[in-house]
Amino acid sequence: QVHLVESGGGLVHAGGSLRLSCPVSGGFFSVHAMAWFRQAPGQERDFVASLSWGSEGTRYAESVKGRFTISRDNAKNTLYLQMNNLEPLDSAVYFCAAAVGASPRFFYLPYEYNYWGQGTQVTVSS
Repeated sequence: QVHLVESGGGLVHAGGSLRLSCPVSGGFFSVHAMAWFRQAPGQERDFVASLSWGSEGTRYAESVKGRFTISRDNAKNTLYLQMNNLEPLDSAVYFCAAAVGASPRFFYLPYEYNYWGQGTQVTVSS
């Protein structure tokens, strides 16, 4: 059973930075890919970035390319999302997700991930 707990959210001014963390406990070596999604109030859960475990290939939503970086630390079994030059539209609850047992086909669809954290709030003030 994989357990995910996000941390690192908070309130920052526009232009600021935050780093989100998502340690993975249990079943780390069964993970095929992980991703970050975000959900603003009244909105759908949107793809932010993904990381393939085997190839370490990364994918990003167009809106965050060049500003966000997804990475992992194998020694700490932890996924990260470095967010720079934050904008008010980045405000949302951020979720990490893991695809366990099978590799995603598209990587940007929430249903391809079968384990989720509880989310961490990111608020960017203008």
